[in-house]
Amino acid sequence: MKQIVLKAGREKSMLRRHPWVFSGAIERTHGDPGPGETVLVRSSQGRFLAYAAYSPHSQIRARAWSFQESDTIDARFMAERIRRAVVFRAASSLGPVDGCRLVHGESDGLPGLVADRYGDTVVMQCSSAGAELWRAEFAAALIEFGKCHRVYERSDAEVRRLEGLESRVGVLLGDDPHDSIRICEENITFMVDVRAGQKTGFFLDQRDNRRLVGQAARDRTVLDVFSYTGGFTLAALAGGAARVTTIDSSAEALACARVNLQASGLVNTAVEWLEGDAFGLLRRLFDQGRRFDLVVLDPPKFAPTEKHVARAARAYKDVNLWALRLLRPGGTLFTFSCSGGIDAPLFQSIVAGAALDAGVDARIVARLSASSDHPVALNFPEGDYLKGLALRLS
Repeated sequence: MKQIVLKAGREKSMLRRHPWVFSGAIERTHGDPGPGETVLVRSSQGRFLAYAAYSPHSQIRARAWSFQESDTIDARFMAERIRRAVVFRAASSLGPVDGCRLVHGESDGLPGLVADRYGDTVVMQCSSAGAELWRAEFAAALIEFGKCHRVYERSDAEVRRLEGLESRVGVLLGDDPHDSIRICEENITFMVDVRAGQKTGFFLDQRDNRRLVGQAARDRTVLDVFSYTGGFTLAALAGGAARVTTIDSSAEALACARVNLQASGLVNTAVEWLEGDAFGLLRRLFDQGRRFDLVVLDPPKFAPTEKHVARAARAYKDVNLWALRLLRPGGTLFTFSCSGGIDAPLFQSIVAGAALDAGVDARIVARLSASSDHPVALNFPEGDYLKGLALRLS
């Protein structure tokens, strides 16, 4: 088997079972491995460390499949990893939902693979050279263990360029999915566009947080910012909100949110839809003297990598500043960051700075994260990408 040998002292993270090997940690490579090919990773002393997928075009030069030398990395190995991931979700208490993440990349021992189930359709996304090499085997295992009729591929994330991979979108196994797939969550109906919707079509990671917003919304005026297809808006209305103002820059997303509202049988007149730039609209609402009892901020990924952190921090501070100014005394802010480059302590610091500039006193009443079908492996803290805070003003 082809091998990579690490520089002296660079094996420490792999001994802690962190799955990534960066290019700068490699002393030499034996055998000229190709994209996605399985290589044996050794320490400078020749010690076995892992079997990993090689990625010659990425700064993350290898991603570990296994830290067990006795394992064989083949189709049977991949199918077993898929089966374990599905069983893990079946054992979790997710409640009555039709949408669920079945595979969550490194946290399920399958670096670069995400698979989400919407009804009888699984949407699969490969973001690494290793996952790309095994895509056919993954699809077959998802059909077998994922209780689905078809696998649709959405391997169109920007990160694929860093792996030297082109986008892939289309049916992998089974027939074409419907234009919109109906799923139910907490008695709310969502129509999911798996072909062109963001991520794999829907934000499954916010399931638990939508429930919390619904529980907090009764008889309150709510502002939902960066709403996409209305997940938090519908949760607030289902929870008994008096009125919801919904902001998104996409007319298409807001149109889909209206469809979801109608499909869920919720009161259409209780929603005000605002299309446009969130930052500008928040300032306009403030200038108009508008105030809210509850605000939800779920912005896009402002900092996909470390090099974007400074600019992203300014954007997070600005949007939280205006949200806090728009809250009535005693109001609640649910604020989130899905940026990998912004960790939880930094995010809290940014929001604290926004509160200081807004001249308000706020307390953290809950720390929020992704739903339980998005587990975080202890050896891979990078998997904890979704950070959130629930704040209450004095």
